[in-house]
Parts: sequence; structure tokens; C-alpha cells
Amino acid sequence: MLNFIHWNVDPVIFHIGSFGVRWYSLGFLFAFLLGYLIVARMFKREQVDSKYLESLLIYMFIAVLAGARLGHCLFYQPDYYLSGNHWIEIILPFGRDANGWHFTGYEGLASHGAAIGILLAMWLYFRKYRMNPVWIVDRMVIVIALGGAFIRLGNLFNSEIYGVATDLPWGFVFDRNGETMAKHPTQLYESLSYLLIFVVCYVVYLKKDGKLRPGALFGWWLIALFGVRLLVEFVKENQVDFEKGMILDMGQWLSIPFILLGIVMCILAYRDTFNPHPILKKDENIFVKRK
Repeated sequence: MLNFIHWNVDPVIFHIGSFGVRWYSLGFLFAFLLGYLIVARMFKREQVDSKYLESLLIYMFIAVLAGARLGHCLFYQPDYYLSGNHWIEIILPFGRDANGWHFTGYEGLASHGAAIGILLAMWLYFRKYRMNPVWIVDRMVIVIALGGAFIRLGNLFNSEIYGVATDLPWGFVFDRNGETMAKHPTQLYESLSYLLIFVVCYVVYLKKDGKLRPGALFGWWLIALFGVRLLVEFVKENQVDFEKGMILDMGQWLSIPFILLGIVMCILAYRDTFNPHPILKKDENIFVKRK
């Protein structure tokens, strides 16, 4: 008889009154803190003024939270959130039922929405501060991969977003959800993969001493990270009912455009398309002017 891993960890670390501090939230905040410290070292190494870093952190935080929330609501549950009074739950962590309003937390965040939010934020940041968005994303994706590893560990502590049944010895029985069969711990598959992507990207950055071919690291990162997501989804349970019967689930369909974007970025990068300077003048473009 196989000895599977029985998982029944409380997702709440401790309570302050009726408010519970979750492992997921702790991982989210720790990812931002550690990411900030790593990016601060990059800025110092490459002699980029640290005044740009504080505002960049604010843009990134809003982009990740708003993008991930909107991504889940619009990609996975539009029929619920765009009907009746439920739209308010997109913005506020409260829900309403027959007993009135109650705290729900932000139940549902989508990584694809976060990615779209980050790309949009980088463009808006460039428009205001003239900081090269290609230069930024080549460095930000390194810590974003690390953040993704922490987020997926948070999903494991929440006993959510796991895989289909398996007889592999590392299968998890999620007792808290009343499961009796072992399931693929897809949270760990993704978390370890994202951690490996972080290590590889950071080692490349250090070996190149920050002198990266503009756009190349971002391109390869898109291919690797969303390639992992595409593959892991094959052993992951459907998150919403409408995915039943689909050839590819929503996570896979959303991953394909990012993989294609990664391929395009790599092609453009190896053609030396992008401006390598971190701070661009008012008359400079992110693309290299060719004669």
C-alpha cells in the first residue's frame, strides 16, 4: 500500500480578533520584500538612481494586485462578477448573501491577469519617468519568478489549485477538503519550477554583470514560465465548470499568447532591436533607431 502525504495544514497562522493572518498573505508580502531587496541591489550594481525604485515598487504592487484580481474575475468568473451587485466584490473584499454583507477576502487571483497588469504598469511608468520598460522587465521578471514560487506555496497551504488523482508516491491527500484520493501537488510542481527559473535567471544576470541583451531575458522567461504553466495544467483539476470538455483549459489558452510573445521578444532581442539604456531622454525611443 502506498503511503501518500496527508495534508491538513491550517491556512491561518494566527488570529487577531476575527481577522486571520494566512500563510498565503505572508508569502505574498515576503515575495515583495525580498524582490525589493534584490532589485535594489541590481539598481546599485548598475548605478541607477534609487529614486526610481520606490515609485516602481508602488506601480508593481498595484499592478500585481489589481491585475491578478481583475484577471480572475474576468477570465474565470465573468458571469458571476458582472451580474447583479457582485461587481463590487471585484474591488472590495466583501460579499452579499441573504444574511447581508460579510467579509470574504479576495477569493481568486489569476497570474495571467497579474502579468498583463505588470506589462501595462511598465508602459505607464515609462510614460511618466522615461525609464526603459524593456530594461525594467528584464530585471523584474527575475524576482517575479521568485514571487510566483511563494504564491504557489501559499496555494498549497490553502489546499487549493491542486491536480487530478495520482498513484505516485508524492501524491497529496488534501484532508482539509475532504479528499480521500491522492492528488498531484501541482502547487509544488509550479513552485519548484518557478524557483529554478529564478535561480537560472539570476545566475545569468550576475554572470553577465547586468549587461544583458535587451529583451532576451524577458523573452526566455516568458517561454519558460508560461511553458511550465501550460504543461502543469494537463494534470490540474479544472478551476471553473465551463472548462469541462475543453481541449485546453483557460490557464493554457491564456499561457499561449505569453509564450508567443516570448518567442517574438527573443527574435527582436537577438536583432538588437531595443535600446539598452535604463533611462531614456525625451526624444529617445525604446527601439534602436536604424539608419
